[in-house]
Amino acid sequence: MTAVGFPHGLPDDRNEPDNDPMVRGQPGRAEQSCDDPGRSEPGCAEPGSDPAGHDEPGRGRAASGPVALAAPAVAAWLTALVLLGCSAVAGAAVALAATVAGAVTWATAWTARRRGKQAGGRLADPAEAPGAALRIALAVLASTAVTAAVTAFTVHRVTTGPVPDLARRNVTVTAEAEITDDPRIRPHQGGVSRRETAVVRARMLLVSAARERYAVDVPVVLLGPADGWRPLLPSQRVRVRGRLGPAEQGEPVAAVMLVRGPPEPIGAPSAVQRTAGVLREGLREASGVLPDDQRGLLPGLVVGDVSRLDEEVRLDLVTAGLSHLTAVSGTNLAIVAGAVLVVGRFAGLPLALRAVVAVIAMVAFSVVARPSPSVLRALVMGTVAAVALGTGRTRDGVAALSATVLGLVVFDPGLARQWGFALSVFATGGILVIAPRWRDRLTARRVPRLLAEALAVTAAAQAAVTPLLVLMSGRLDLAAIPANLLAEAAVAPATVLGFGAAVVAPVSMDLARLLVRPAGWAVGWIIAVAQRAADLPFASAEWLGGAAGVAALAAAAAAGWLVLRGRARRRLVAALSAGALLAALVAMPVVSPWPPPGWLLVVCDVGQGDALALAAGPGRAVVVDTGPQPGPADRCLRALGVRQVPLVVLTHPHLDHVGGLPGVLRRRALGAVVVSTSRVPEGEAGRVSAQLKTAHIPEWQAAPGMRWRFGPSEITVLAPEPGVGPQGTGEGTVANNASVVLLVRWFGPPTATGGSPGPALGTALLAGDLETEAQEALARRGLPRVDLLKVAHHGSSRQAPAFLAATGARAALISVGAVNDYGHPAPLTLRRLRWLGMRPYRTDLSGDIAVVATDNGLAVVVRGKGARAR
Repeated sequence: MTAVGFPHGLPDDRNEPDNDPMVRGQPGRAEQSCDDPGRSEPGCAEPGSDPAGHDEPGRGRAASGPVALAAPAVAAWLTALVLLGCSAVAGAAVALAATVAGAVTWATAWTARRRGKQAGGRLADPAEAPGAALRIALAVLASTAVTAAVTAFTVHRVTTGPVPDLARRNVTVTAEAEITDDPRIRPHQGGVSRRETAVVRARMLLVSAARERYAVDVPVVLLGPADGWRPLLPSQRVRVRGRLGPAEQGEPVAAVMLVRGPPEPIGAPSAVQRTAGVLREGLREASGVLPDDQRGLLPGLVVGDVSRLDEEVRLDLVTAGLSHLTAVSGTNLAIVAGAVLVVGRFAGLPLALRAVVAVIAMVAFSVVARPSPSVLRALVMGTVAAVALGTGRTRDGVAALSATVLGLVVFDPGLARQWGFALSVFATGGILVIAPRWRDRLTARRVPRLLAEALAVTAAAQAAVTPLLVLMSGRLDLAAIPANLLAEAAVAPATVLGFGAAVVAPVSMDLARLLVRPAGWAVGWIIAVAQRAADLPFASAEWLGGAAGVAALAAAAAAGWLVLRGRARRRLVAALSAGALLAALVAMPVVSPWPPPGWLLVVCDVGQGDALALAAGPGRAVVVDTGPQPGPADRCLRALGVRQVPLVVLTHPHLDHVGGLPGVLRRRALGAVVVSTSRVPEGEAGRVSAQLKTAHIPEWQAAPGMRWRFGPSEITVLAPEPGVGPQGTGEGTVANNASVVLLVRWFGPPTATGGSPGPALGTALLAGDLETEAQEALARRGLPRVDLLKVAHHGSSRQAPAFLAATGARAALISVGAVNDYGHPAPLTLRRLRWLGMRPYRTDLSGDIAVVATDNGLAVVVRGKGARAR
């Protein structure tokens, strides 16, 4: 979040000057009171003026700085927000109307004032301000006119010309473009193999289609396969080929281009971007000495580089309300500038020189973080605050924020529709407006000032952005305030040490690694806080979305204010809230525990993929497949309390079954991995082998008859048969039909020490992704009857009726994503299962699914989709 940096704490409502003579710039000078002649301070009345603030006849009262700037800033923001979705003609009309209204208003006021002065025998200066309210009105009209004109020009630029025309016709073109921001790589959720997509913002400079060729300069968005985009830097020129399509209404881009194939670099990045790339790469290399989760978060925390951020860490940060830490903002700049100011103060540098050094440090940090639009926004805000500090005048954060918003919206009207910009502004406004009052109230109740300031800043920022979060996603981050309070202490040392490591890495990698290690401790604390907060009950609560959600939130806030007005009522509400929290933390896990006691199998909700855990004793589990991503697999095992994995079975090398292997390996002891005899697709099979080799974990190929016994679970391999040729047409079907098929039997504890297994509890068949060809072959060889069937291939339509009937199962477990492009589970398959007397249980509807032993056999327990927001 973009925030104003206050190295010496929050701004004081009293606007007291710094008592440090170096800060005041006049050593030894005694402070003047309001009674001193010539004293001019806010709240000190001038001689002859009304202390209440009433205007003298014929005199305009000076406008308040924050109000005078806030009103035009809000007007500019709303103007750009609305006009971006309108035509350029509408924007020009608004600009003309605001200009005429401003001119008429000024002329009317000036004429009236001139007549009044003439009646009094004195001619007024036309430049003299006609009054505070009128000046604010004129400023609002002026900002509206300027913003409307700039927005109209922006809309005209992106809706007219050859590129928008070609986009409306969906023409395939060859284009040259200059990258303007870091390529964002989006992983593909599930599927057979890794298919990552790149989203790149760029300026299109040259476009060719058939016999048409145009030199242009318009913003576009490039979408295409991630291959070739990762090493490219902003300011680099590339040649691409693809199909143009129209941009979304209101987006300030001329077109969206669906790129085919990798880009062709035809130019080098600028010197600034090359420097940034070297420094960022140095930080990534130095972070390699840290554990996987820390090495991914530290670059994200320091410079916004999330290229190696672990998916589970990302999910925990989002659920805990800490995701803003990975976005470079004014907070990062404030930390760096604050550290420089402290060092400068100890070095005895004068105030003005300290401010100059702080600006240099912020510019250097912006280079390391890459001067993207979000970083430049934060730099502008930090520079405004530093200039105010360097002049020795009392800083007005609200005025600085308003001026920054006004300038940025006029410079780039597209910011008005960016959620990140809105969150930054609202969070900063909450810190400036609400936090000082809450801090003062807390200190009045004898709360230590440092604690009161930390509580006030965190609560105020979260309160300010909550309406936006409700509008965006329809949820409330209930764990955000305590999580931010606990994580706050580690952010500054991690940022300063990480920035130092990035700067020194090109000179001395050993010194950079030395700085990174203590930064890793701080990052580790943040990860632990996020993990614990995300695991809390109701860490993220569902709420109405959109305008209805904001209205409901406002009504709840008003009701809360009315209830909390009296001291007795506040104490009662505090007691009830404490009781509710205690019930959530203590009673709920007792009433509805997860995992259920005595669980034997858990089908993890990992989206479109498979991941199962088989009980193998206290704190242990055998894992069958790992889902498409590391995060969900790790989350599921963490919830089950699994610390050791004696065996992993990967049924076949498709991404939605093997992509989460690093999550299973995280902080767990792992014995061995069993894989299919098939190496199709070779890419995923090779990646799995490389991961296991790096971790020194043995890799075994499955063969029918292999058997293991861990805790209550006995696992036997039924397929694939060795030497059997490929079954089915197409690479995907061949790999699916080579899936490892497991028969699982569960037994109770032995009756005597060292005796035979206890009574049989039940059986299950885990069919991987078998399709009809392999299912029919397995049914012909003979299948044991089981209690449970893990339905093959996420419930696809390619199920052999003879195979399903031969299992004799009473319950069917389907691991499937709530949003998938394959139509899984197929309605035909669901009907067949019900005809055969099987009750289907689906992760897309029920979340994690557990199988437990009861006196009457096996039972299925579902966790529910609300157990963890993802």
